[in-house]
Amino acid sequence: MAGELRHRRAPEPEDVGEVPSSGGKEEGAEEWRGKKRDALGWLEWGRGWMAVVGEFLFQRIAASHLANPLELPPLEGVSIIVTGATSGIGLEIARQLAQAGAHVVMAVRRPKVAQELIQKWQNENSETGTPINAEVMELDLLSLDSVVKFADAWNARMAPLHVLINNAGIFAIGEPQRFSKDGHEEHMQVNHLAPALLAMLLIPSLLRGSPSRIVNVNSIMHTVGFVDAEDMNLTKRKYKSWLGYSNSKLAQVKFSSMLHKRIPAEAAVNVICASPGIVDTNVARDLPKVVVAAYHLIPYFIFDAQEGSRSTLFAASDPQVPEYCEMLKSEDWPVCACISYDCNPMNASEEAHNLETSQLVWEKTLEMIGLPPDALEKLIAGESVQCRYGQQEAE
Repeated sequence: MAGELRHRRAPEPEDVGEVPSSGGKEEGAEEWRGKKRDALGWLEWGRGWMAVVGEFLFQRIAASHLANPLELPPLEGVSIIVTGATSGIGLEIARQLAQAGAHVVMAVRRPKVAQELIQKWQNENSETGTPINAEVMELDLLSLDSVVKFADAWNARMAPLHVLINNAGIFAIGEPQRFSKDGHEEHMQVNHLAPALLAMLLIPSLLRGSPSRIVNVNSIMHTVGFVDAEDMNLTKRKYKSWLGYSNSKLAQVKFSSMLHKRIPAEAAVNVICASPGIVDTNVARDLPKVVVAAYHLIPYFIFDAQEGSRSTLFAASDPQVPEYCEMLKSEDWPVCACISYDCNPMNASEEAHNLETSQLVWEKTLEMIGLPPDALEKLIAGESVQCRYGQQEAE
């Protein structure tokens, strides 16, 4: 890998949220639940914001050793689904993977835009004579029915899937709280719930493509998030857009970590969260105009989309990533593999190491996306699973 594993810090006991040891397991769990927090402590919150500021100020220096664009290995015969592939980081990810020979599926809300992009790439590659192997499938993450429909359509091909890249996301800074037609806060649905459902339903295809990977594009903002499994839609406390975003990204890390722990090693389906850095893309399209103007005045500190795509491309293609994931699984590491914007292993936040809250987020997420508690085990065993959405069985 580009980074060495010694950069990964072993979690302290308080980081992993150990259940108190007094009494039996159930008694300890009850004692823990009685001490349940409803927000980050001041020290954790402060360290999280220091990480955000530090990334903003120093990301370009820390990633100066990386090639731009990142060099990719030949990817002929590799099938990769990329969500949100018509703009920003997702567009760069899809373009570079396709140019490296991969079969890229652009999972997008606007199929016409994606088709135009593919034609553009074909024209650009006409001189080399290398055809672009890309296709478009419609997917709207604000509709869980759409997620099920997409997964059913792909699984019906009985084709292997080697990499799922959950890239699409929203960050509606300064906007009022909004809910999807499924009844979920939009940040939580687009950034966490819909990608989680997509990953779960595509397990059969990922098993056919094993060794395979699920790469979730995350954010340093997860370090200032706190997920209450009983209030994932943020209806019990005052809503702030940055809180909705950071909580959704932390929920994604927690769910990814539980998925990482629960997939048997022999299945060889690896789960990775990748942080792109602070990137100038239209994920900030909902920022106030004044903030957008300031955002564009500081290009030295902020990555462009091509620079921001590197960590995800690395997580999706580097041959040593599966070895790293396997090592974390064998060490019973409490968090899935996390790759930083400089393509080095990184530590998730202290709260991300809390196994108890991660378990609660896992259970609540499955409930919210309409899957039974044993869905993963059934899908790995090749059994059908009934999803509340889509009105069809995910097989």
